Amino acid sequence: MDYQFDLVSLGSGPAGQRAAVQAAKLGKRAALIERRRLLGGVCVDTGTIPSKTFREAILSITCGSLDGAPGLRPEIRPTADMLLQRVNSVVAREVRVIEDQLRRNDVEVIFGEASFKDPHTLLIRGENGWREITAGSVVIAVGTQPGPVPGVKPDGEVIISSDDIMNLKRIPHSMVVVGAGVIGIEYASMFGALGVQVSLMERRDRPLEFLDHEIVDELVHEMRRRNVILRPGEAVARIDVIEGPPRRVLLELESGKKITSDLALFAIGRIGATDTLNLPAAGLTADERGRIKVDEHCRTAVPHIFAAGDVVGYPSLAATSSEQGRLAACHALGVPAKAMAENFPVGIYAIPEISMTGPPEHELTKQRVPYEVGLARYREIARGQILGDDTGLLKLIFHRDDRRLLGVHIIGTSATELLHIGQAVLGLGGGLDYFLDTVFNYPTLAECYKVAALNAANKLAN
Repeated sequence: MDYQFDLVSLGSGPAGQRAAVQAAKLGKRAALIERRRLLGGVCVDTGTIPSKTFREAILSITCGSLDGAPGLRPEIRPTADMLLQRVNSVVAREVRVIEDQLRRNDVEVIFGEASFKDPHTLLIRGENGWREITAGSVVIAVGTQPGPVPGVKPDGEVIISSDDIMNLKRIPHSMVVVGAGVIGIEYASMFGALGVQVSLMERRDRPLEFLDHEIVDELVHEMRRRNVILRPGEAVARIDVIEGPPRRVLLELESGKKITSDLALFAIGRIGATDTLNLPAAGLTADERGRIKVDEHCRTAVPHIFAAGDVVGYPSLAATSSEQGRLAACHALGVPAKAMAENFPVGIYAIPEISMTGPPEHELTKQRVPYEVGLARYREIARGQILGDDTGLLKLIFHRDDRRLLGVHIIGTSATELLHIGQAVLGLGGGLDYFLDTVFNYPTLAECYKVAALNAANKLAN
């Protein structure tokens, strides 16, 4: 059949945008459908870009301290407008970059809410009515939305989801964050650095279980220094709003404790934004979390329909979503493409920052892999002293037998940037000897690799 488009992306986040551009670069007719007010999807509107800019604004206001050191506070308490002004500016610039990229590559952008009429036909409801288009291939990249809060609906004022942060009218004096996943940890640490008294509640015994336990222990210690109280093993049983004035929120926990706070942020997970797509018309179904199952090529159960990004679940990172979108477009259009590298980087923009690639210690122990660890602390590095970060830590894990690098785990200033040195060595099959033989610029945080390698070498020599 002669379809209007060779490939249509549903969603303009990292996955959808990359898929459409890749199709266009292959000389195909590509379109992108976005139902939000801005191009860029959740990543630009309420997620990655706003939250990371919000973090940088906080760090710059707290006396420019890169590590958010406790005790450093501005002379005047920052307002929400002061923090969000920079966010709005960055978001606007990022939207212009995306618009320009799509325009230069002749990708047709359609604003509206899409749903399937049949496996090759999409109905789009826009401001000016309905439109119907056909596509040879479709990439579902609609992202996620906050999961429902049991027993209460966020009001955007005292009970909020992570999507509401960028609309705050004031910075609270106290705050409860429910859920110690990545989003909960990031925002708890940010508000703690502002001097807000934060209670972080998590049903599990420890947060971020996929991270190296030593790194998480360091994070929890630093967050406690920054006004964050972690309450593991706690869950909310009841939520009430105290009308005031001022309005506040009362949380009754399953343990019987009661907490009153200016603000309650629920970060208890996100679900795929697939509820309006009419997936059955395309021959597809989503799971109970709204996610779509795909194979290693991002292909769904319907051969010409692909899904990429957060809507497919793990790892749900902007960087991996972008690569999934590119690979989905290549496979959809019959272009050979290598699978995404196994050891992708993970970045958590808490205060302090965390990044990792490769398995943590507890996983290697479970797999009975013989290893040795090398540690380097920022306080041992001249650059760490210059930056005022004496709490950072870089951890390298090497195989004891062949000295291959197995994992890199970092907490501290610029962790997400510093990680890529280790990621490259890991991806190329390098190991301990590379770090021992290499000269790093002085003074830089990259010297941590040399110090950690020497630490591991000393242990292996004994």
